Amino acid sequence: MNEFVRKFEITDAPWSQEEFEAQIRAVGPARYHDLHPFHKALHGGKMSKAQVAAWALNRYCYQEAIPRKDAAFMSRVHDRDLRREWIHRIHDHDGLPPEELGGIERWLKLTDCLGLDREYVMSMQGALPATRFAVEAYVRFVVEQPLVVAAASSLTELFAPSIHRERIAGMLANYTFVNDEVMAYFKRRLSQAPRDATFALQFVKENARTRELQQGCVDAVKFKCDVLWAQLDALQLAYVDGLIPPGAYRPEGM
Repeated sequence: MNEFVRKFEITDAPWSQEEFEAQIRAVGPARYHDLHPFHKALHGGKMSKAQVAAWALNRYCYQEAIPRKDAAFMSRVHDRDLRREWIHRIHDHDGLPPEELGGIERWLKLTDCLGLDREYVMSMQGALPATRFAVEAYVRFVVEQPLVVAAASSLTELFAPSIHRERIAGMLANYTFVNDEVMAYFKRRLSQAPRDATFALQFVKENARTRELQQGCVDAVKFKCDVLWAQLDALQLAYVDGLIPPGAYRPEGM
């Protein structure tokens, strides 16, 4: 066999499951949004109540998009067992009333606490254009990419518990307008995110059987980090640097 061809084949051989997982996990320390200056200021008590409200209002768009992207994913799945497993993600966010109201309702308790009109938040009319573009790009990604790559985009959940713990501790310590009840969303995600990530990671490792698909999955995690980072970039530009675009939420005095 030609030496160049042999080397090419070795280079493009699938990673072992251990190496594949290591490649996925390596994305977080390099690209997760806990590294963003806005995030650090938010958790460090450096934000005004108006800036925290702007963050919560914009982040609602992302929370609202999560069950839609999961529904889009499920619409492509022919395996009943996979649908049965995945559907609880929708229930986690949309709820199963009356016993479980869901993550979106818990997020609205946060925006209520921050003095935002609930109907205004849910309308998303005051959200930054970049926020809306970013979250809709995420939904579209899940619709268009190969199924295993679409599933891999959720694997930022591997990195989420640490940011939730930091957010809970930092915001409770630094903001008098935050209490345990309004931190309920993040507390619930401390158990939900690891469960979801464990299942999705195993699914991705078992079903990405070529190097091309494996690389696509790693790139999907990077893409999702970009979606999260872009939202904080927009918040930094608007509510720290003061460049609020027309039509976006404008707190008094800004």
